[in-house]
Amino acid sequence: MFSSEHPQLSEPAAKMVFNNHVYSCFRHHITAAMSNVTIATLPRITRENLAGMILANPLSPQSESKIAVIDVRDSDHVGGHIRGSIHAPTPTLDWRMPELVRQLRDKEKVVFHCALSQQRGPSAALRYLREMERMYPATAEVAAEDEVKDAQEAVATRPRKQKVYVLDGGFVQWQEKYGKDEKLTDGYVEEIWKYGY
Repeated sequence: MFSSEHPQLSEPAAKMVFNNHVYSCFRHHITAAMSNVTIATLPRITRENLAGMILANPLSPQSESKIAVIDVRDSDHVGGHIRGSIHAPTPTLDWRMPELVRQLRDKEKVVFHCALSQQRGPSAALRYLREMERMYPATAEVAAEDEVKDAQEAVATRPRKQKVYVLDGGFVQWQEKYGKDEKLTDGYVEEIWKYGY
């Protein structure tokens, strides 16, 4: 079948050309979709929705929770944080992002936030999405038959499809409603938040 379409190529070579074309088209489609994601188009999650998910499925490093919350605040992390969240300050993200992608690969939902979720949180979420695409491309382009196994392994190790969100209003809005709730917030210091952010 393949050799008749490309009479100058052997059947294995023709299959390789066909596979490369299909993979390239699919990869281009995924990359184009990924490049359309911007800080403005990242999905947001409300504090109420996130609180409900956490209460139904508490976050902790030992749990099998399908949700992860990443707090990218720096020195403003003092005064409380979402219970079970992972603290990954913005200055550490350059070297820590690949680790986070690997660590969170089995999570169904990953939520990023900073104080207000206007800059650091959304930027981190976007970086996370791009790093995930870099580390686990939708398909691996096959250059030779002996690399098929490597390509299949790359696809097999790809994380399940994740939904990545930004916490609307960040920790500032979170603490207004849930700061004193010990099931949802750890280390809360009301004095720090009494007069606003």
